[in-house]
This record gives sequence, structure tokens and C-alpha cells, in this order.
Amino acid sequence: MRATHAIAAVLGSALVVSCLPAASAQEADTIEAGDTAFVDVAAATLWVEPDTDRPLDRPSTTNPVDLDEWNSRMQDTETRRWLTGKLETQAVLGSQVEVTKVSGDWAKVVLPEQATPRDERGYPGWVPTDQLVENDRFERQVEHRDRAVVTDRTASLQRPGGRSGPEISFNTELPVLHEGRDRATVALPDGSRASLDEDAIEVYAPGEGPAAPTGEGLVETGRTFLGLRYLWAGVSAWGFDCSGFTYSIHRAHGIDIPRDADAQAAVGQDVAVADLEPGDLLFFAQPGGTGSVHHVGMYLGDGKMIHAPNAAESVSIVDWQQWDEDEEFSGAKRMW
Repeated sequence: MRATHAIAAVLGSALVVSCLPAASAQEADTIEAGDTAFVDVAAATLWVEPDTDRPLDRPSTTNPVDLDEWNSRMQDTETRRWLTGKLETQAVLGSQVEVTKVSGDWAKVVLPEQATPRDERGYPGWVPTDQLVENDRFERQVEHRDRAVVTDRTASLQRPGGRSGPEISFNTELPVLHEGRDRATVALPDGSRASLDEDAIEVYAPGEGPAAPTGEGLVETGRTFLGLRYLWAGVSAWGFDCSGFTYSIHRAHGIDIPRDADAQAAVGQDVAVADLEPGDLLFFAQPGGTGSVHHVGMYLGDGKMIHAPNAAESVSIVDWQQWDEDEEFSGAKRMW
């Protein structure tokens, strides 16, 4: 395990996500270094190097993606563990990226919404160009319109005419074109539009966000992902790694923290074990609590922690001191 990633968790039942027909968006094969582009699939997976995906990873590198099929192909622990060190992170539909290099059918990008000391511009990685689009109009909509943020684990897009559309992830943010009585019409990166059930989202004006968070609120959101199985680099409803889990839960409450466990441990307010409150983060390094941080979980109260443990397990609740049998605890932080 490396410090710049955390232990991960994959959702055992992922979903097929297809983009709607493109309109007014630049074709993926014209993506060039220096472009600003947007993720055009429900969850794009960023790789350490291009063209290193296995045949069984194909459902995660296409447009549309079929993340349910990808998960079904990785039933055994070793198949999932192979991804460790080969993936960087994920980006959900509509996420903005800056293209820094193109090699064949792959683009190296940085993801500004995920902070990392590795690159001041954002989290780096390689993604298939087919999963990206350029769209100046969408970019303006992102900047100036209200935004719908998915607060459910997933939400279903509905196509014009009432046709059923694909599922999108928790924490997906899309510009709002119109709000009706029970649905909001949103713009998509490919230039098309769809609608979302108002019960699955929150709508915020430009510059606004969720109410001031509480530790209990963070815990409540975290509990909704119990049972999610490991996915190294996961940051979506189809899988979290340990720091992807804590990053995503905080982001849902309007708190921006770094993407990786070691970087998360370097920010926030120090908390003594005796003063722990629900929502605080617990960090783990080498035996004795020294060296680089490699794991993070969220304190629930009563000595319990919710976390994404490893490739063989799912997001779960444990007694954190009993779980820490090698005495790797290295400190706690409060971000809220």
C-alpha cells in the first residue's frame, strides 16, 4: 500500500451508464494538450499509465461505461488487488479536467477538484479520450447556472420524452436548466439534457453550497455506503478507497480536503483520542504509528470506526482499537 492512495472499496452492484447523444460538444478524438475538457461517463477511471488496462477492464474504459460488468469480472480478491498501484483516482460525470498530454487514444489530465501535493493543478492520471468532451457552452453553464448535486447513492437521468436514462453517481454536479415541481432539467457535457428527481438532488446557486456540516451529518452520509466493496482509486458510487471515502463524504458536505490519506493527515485540527467526536478522521501508518500514513477511517463514536478496509472486504464498521492490532494509529483530525 502506498501513502498517496488509500485502501479502497468497490460497490458489488455497479450500474451501466451511457451518455446521451452528443450535441454541440467537440469529438473526443480532437482532444489536445492544453484543452479544458469534461468527463462524459458516469465515472471515468484515471490510470497511472496509458494502455495498461486488462481485457477484463474494458467495461470501465469505454463510452458508455458498464461498471456493473466490470465489477462482475472482478469477483476474486486477487483480480481486484491487481489494480493497486495501477489506478490513480476516479472522476464523475461532468468533472472538469485539464489535458496535459495526449498519447494515442489516451489523455493525461489533471483533476482540479481533487487536491494533491503531487501536482498543484490537481490530481493527475491517464484516461481514454473517448471519455472526455470539450464543450464551451457547458463550461459557461457550469460557471453561471445553479447546480444540481446528487445526494442519493445514485440518481437516474430521464431523457426527454420521459424515456428512462442511465444512473449517475453521488456527488455528481450538473448545471440546472429548469426546475419543475418534482424534477430538475440539467445540462450534460455532451451538449444534451436530461432530468433528475428533485428528491435525489440538492440545488445550489452559484457560489453557494451545503449548510455548515456537523460530525453527525458526516457519519450519517458515510453509513449510506456500508457494504460497498473495495476498489483501489474509487471515488464514486461504484467504489471507494479509504481516502476516496473520506474525501467524498466531506465533499458532499461542502468541505474540500485532499484526495489521499497522507495528505489528509497533514491538514485539519489535531484531536486527542480522549476528545474524539463522530466525524473525526483516524489515521494509520506503520506499526507504532510512525512513518507514512497509509489508511484513514471515520470515527463513529463509542470506539467505532467506519472505513473501507482492503481488497477482500467492504465498507464496514469496526472497533478501531481492536482492528488496529499492529498499533498503527498515528493521530486524528477534525475537518468540520
